[in-house]
Amino acid sequence: MNGVVRTLTTTCDLLREQGHEVMVVSPDQFASVPCPTYPEIRLALSRPGAVARKLREFAPGAIHIATEGPLGLAARRYCNRRGTPFTTAYHTQFPEYVAKRTHLPAQWFWRYIEWFHGPASRVLVATHSIREELRGHGLAQLHHWTRGVDLDCFDPFAPPPREFAHLQRPIQLYVGRVAVEKNIEAFLEAEHPGSKVVVGDGPSLDRLRARYPDALFLGRKSGRELAGCYAGADVFVFPSRTDTFGLVMIEALACGTPVAAFPVAGPRDIVVDEVGALSENLDRAIDAALYCDRRACADYGARFSWEAATDQFLAGLAELEPGALAD
Repeated sequence: MNGVVRTLTTTCDLLREQGHEVMVVSPDQFASVPCPTYPEIRLALSRPGAVARKLREFAPGAIHIATEGPLGLAARRYCNRRGTPFTTAYHTQFPEYVAKRTHLPAQWFWRYIEWFHGPASRVLVATHSIREELRGHGLAQLHHWTRGVDLDCFDPFAPPPREFAHLQRPIQLYVGRVAVEKNIEAFLEAEHPGSKVVVGDGPSLDRLRARYPDALFLGRKSGRELAGCYAGADVFVFPSRTDTFGLVMIEALACGTPVAAFPVAGPRDIVVDEVGALSENLDRAIDAALYCDRRACADYGARFSWEAATDQFLAGLAELEPGALAD
């Protein structure tokens, strides 16, 4: 479970509530292998024609390719061969992400991104910064698709976990995947006084827990428990430099907790002075964010609506003619 999965799951749920029929083609429908360096992600091993067969049988009114993996490649190939329009989305700073894990130049992977998304009718992106970056790589067919917050779950009144009761203030919180590309060490090595809390699971959890024994690692939390972690913290620290949005930031804000982050894509598009602080010196960002008004943070976070985001998604789709996929 991560921000991309939550975005796709929530969008599909809301589309179905609106009366749309949605088919998801995903790795759990095929044999799969672990992704190298990231075994929690499965890479599908589909037989030739399997994805095409599913598309023909479903006869969709629009095709959206969510990720750049094997299933996305199969759908892209099918659409290109038939001249069928489709849309894609750029959810993750894929080149920087892979470069971080392989120690190879990010520019090598940008060539793949340019090639993969080039034929799409539209590429859905969440922020202005990412839109400009993709435009610089020759992808001009861009459509804005923001993110939302479940305001029935995330609010300032969620009860904090009992572990917070005895922590030294200010409580500084990280929520998300515990993996190398999230740059969590930058947070754990920050020198601002107080307590550091990490919520989440991932391949780096055991290593970080052993290396930083003074930090509190709570593991994965969800729902109201997660909301309580946000609401009970004094500042939310987002150290990632590879996210295109950072869904956890707006969840924290909806719970009244200000955000400290680096001035990079994602935080730069979301965090304004009233609700957080950005700095290349993370200690300075944490200190400045602690002066933000929590009521202003909650009001700002409440502006992010999943319903509005789903409307943007629908508006970006490339509609197919009836019978477009018929043999």
